[in-house]
Amino acid sequence: GEGKLLRRLIQTDQLTSIILYGPPGSGKTSLAKVVAETTGSYFESVNAVTSGVKELREVIGRAEDRLGFSGQKTILFIDEIHRFNKAQQDALLPYVEKGTVVLIGATTENPYYEVNGALISRSTMFRLNPLDSEHIIQIIRRAISDEISGLGALNIQADDDTLNTLVHMTSGDARRALNAIELASLTTQPNENGEIVLTMDVLKECFQDRGFTYDKSGDSHYDVISAFIKSMRGSDPDATLHYLARMITGGEDPIFIARRIVICASEDVGNADPQALILATSALKAVETIGMPEGRIPLAQAAVYIACAPKSNAAYLGIDEALEDIKQGRFSPVPIYLRDGTALSMEKKRTGNFETEVYKYPHSYEGHFTPQTYLPKDLEGKRYYEPTHLGYEQTISAYLSKTSRANND
Repeated sequence: GEGKLLRRLIQTDQLTSIILYGPPGSGKTSLAKVVAETTGSYFESVNAVTSGVKELREVIGRAEDRLGFSGQKTILFIDEIHRFNKAQQDALLPYVEKGTVVLIGATTENPYYEVNGALISRSTMFRLNPLDSEHIIQIIRRAISDEISGLGALNIQADDDTLNTLVHMTSGDARRALNAIELASLTTQPNENGEIVLTMDVLKECFQDRGFTYDKSGDSHYDVISAFIKSMRGSDPDATLHYLARMITGGEDPIFIARRIVICASEDVGNADPQALILATSALKAVETIGMPEGRIPLAQAAVYIACAPKSNAAYLGIDEALEDIKQGRFSPVPIYLRDGTALSMEKKRTGNFETEVYKYPHSYEGHFTPQTYLPKDLEGKRYYEPTHLGYEQTISAYLSKTSRANND
């Protein structure tokens, strides 16, 4: 953007090492080419997929010679930098630190997970988002009309509905849009007026496989599973099924999906609907037994059930608060009357106190309940579990109001 940091660095030729990260077709390599054409530095480019330490050292050697003989800086563009292993990234680090090369790294993965921390600390991060529909339309129209760099000489005709269909199919990836336009244009015969008319059917044929992007070990994995869980928690069954379908299509481990459903059933539904956990664990067992693709059915059933169930995280909050109390040392000895029978007998002999309160067996009393304090003395009256008034927790709340909670209050 006009006046923004990256543009100012390029225009003033003061670029420091940067890492560009974003989804495919969002412009990372294009930005690197902009730098190559506008900077006074020498531009070297390597691809992390096909290059190793040997090639990297050759590039750095040339950069050292260039800097020593003419004072010219070298910009080193590394595409798919996350593909470099730790040894390769370590080999690059001292030369970035000394300024032998100015690094431009491009990656589709979150660099904070995939790139050496020392390289990150010496670089500025720029995140590229998927392109908006209006931007892709603009790129397509340029490609169609540009006679020098594009396809303008072919006299291509395409109406707005057709282009909008193309944009919808590209999912923010400009490269895929350009590839589809080129493929459709080169395989379509001109009409009697010499025009190449691109129709929806032609473009859809060029997209027989939309090339769904889902990296099971990368950002797609974390982003989609996060959206899936939040959709269940947010009681949206349609979004839940959408993200479930994305994971299944992307080849995500169905057991991993099932485990996340089980966690959500307990963490977010809890006792508002105890049946949710039963159904979720049954779905996990079913997927383990029958596998895929049939496993998609119990996964969908359990996920939709949880999305539509009343929600409560009371038990989840309760155990976390109890654990925090233990970590902070907020506990005292178990009351004598709650201890094991042998321990209680030994304690009575040790202290000589045979009049201590005895354990009252609830089933021996009317309603199978009798008031007695169960928490340690210094935590009497403490509330860890606060049931909501949703779903089955209404029943739990009513029961507690007549029993232990009523006694303690």
